[in-house]
This record gives sequence, structure tokens and C-alpha cells, in this order.
Amino acid sequence: MRMAFLALLGVVSAAHAGLDLKANEKPLPVTVDPQAVAKIPTDYRFVEPGTLTVAISALNSPPLTLVASDNRTRIGSDPDIARLLAGSLGLKLKLVPTAWEDWPLGITSGCYDVALVNIAVTEQRKEKFDFATYRVDSLAFSVKSTSPVRAIAGPQDLAGKKVIVGSGTNQERILLGWNEENKKAGRETALPVYLTDDASGNLYIQSGRADVFFGPQAVSSYKAALTGKTRVVGLGPKKAWVATTTKKGNGLVYALQAALDGAIARGEYQQVLARWGEQGEAVTHSEINPAGITY
Repeated sequence: MRMAFLALLGVVSAAHAGLDLKANEKPLPVTVDPQAVAKIPTDYRFVEPGTLTVAISALNSPPLTLVASDNRTRIGSDPDIARLLAGSLGLKLKLVPTAWEDWPLGITSGCYDVALVNIAVTEQRKEKFDFATYRVDSLAFSVKSTSPVRAIAGPQDLAGKKVIVGSGTNQERILLGWNEENKKAGRETALPVYLTDDASGNLYIQSGRADVFFGPQAVSSYKAALTGKTRVVGLGPKKAWVATTTKKGNGLVYALQAALDGAIARGEYQQVLARWGEQGEAVTHSEINPAGITY
């Protein structure tokens, strides 16, 4: 397990070290996919006619989402996937930066056609939303580069530590579950530190106001490789599927799945992940509503 973990870090670091953010600001070419277009439900009404309105994270969380050099344009792997979907379906694209807490209501109320906010499939979410997978989701623990913490592999390694997590996320549920295990074992629990701003998270880690950041592996590995100020010291105990998210039962998910599968077959999907160093999280095909992560 440890050797596999170290090998993964080496691959991730090498991939991220080769990123060219300026070059990545240029949109990749996308091919209109007639088979995917044909699967758009005839009775589906887009938020804006002829346009795919996609919610993406408002946070600066590279390589998933970040702001380009013009300090306005959103780039990253999720905006690129959004362009892939819209282009494949012959639609214009409108990106809407959205807080994590707002995407569920935005989808159910019809403010967005699709949400791409690094959303993992869970059984609970499947009750209200339809999913088409596009990436494997893994979580990671990272610490300040000078931290004495060398590895995190279980609840005992977080006992008494201040851990940054996002509210309502899978990592929060894992952390709270580990806290229960620590309680039963008579150990001190971890203290969740709830932050939504990436800059604040960096400040907390570097200043010692928090010991550990627990979040998406892609984000943690990107930071560690490019800044050298943090280290990834462990992977989360659960893996899940990251998926396009749409309102339950409206049928758009089938067109999104077809768009993703077509892009995979043409190699356009692989280009997106490669230029953001996410090759290790690729899927070979998109799956609709797979088994959700359980705890």
C-alpha cells in the first residue's frame, strides 16, 4: 500500500510539474456528436435556449477550477469538461461560478442545466439527482511541508488534530466517522475546521491554525507539486465517482453520458485530463447513476 501511494505521488508530481497554465487557457477543440445530440430529450427546456448552463466551483481550486491570467475567465479541468459537453451537444456554454452549498438548490430549481462542482455520487444524492460519471474521485490528507506528521492512514493519526474540511462533503462524513471510532477507542477526537475559501485554507495550514487539509486528491497533489509548501501524507479510505449532476428524471443525463463516451472514443476527454495532470483519475466510459459511496 505504501509503495503504491509513493508511486502515485511521483506520477502526480511529474504530471503537475509539466503543466503550462498559459497554454491551458486556450480552449481545446470539440467535435459535435450527432449521437449525443439525438439523445437530448425533445421536451427538455434548457435554462437558456441553445445554451448549456453549467455550475462550476466559485473557489480557486486548481486544477479543478481557477481564474485565468485575465483575472476573469474560468479555466481548469471542470470548465474544460463543461466545454466538452456543450460542444459535443452542439450548444453554447455558460459557466456560472457557484458556492458548494448552492448547487443542489440551483439544479432542483432550474437555475442550471448541469452542475460540475467535483460532485461525488452518493446514494442519498441519487434520490434527487441523476449522474453521468467522468472521473474517479479520491481524497487526500495534506500538511505543511515542515509538519512532523509523516503519514495518515487511520483515525488514530488524526486524534487531537485540527482538520480542514468542507461542510456537507464526503470528507466531512469520513472525518466525523473517524471521530466516532476515536471516541470508542478512548482517543481524542479531531477538530473539524470548516473553511470554504482556498486562500484561508492555505493560511491556516501555513500559520499552524490547522494541522491537516482533507480534500480532493487532485487539488492537494497540485498544490504540493507546484508550491512545495505542503505534502500529501495519505489518501482517504474511500473512493467514489465524480459525475455531471442534473435534475432527477429530466432525461438530460443520457445525452451527457453519450457526449462523454463520444469524447472518450475520440480522445478529446483524455486531452482534458492530461493537460491538468489528472490522467490517473480517468474513466474508460461514463456510467449513469452507479453505486454511490457508502460509509
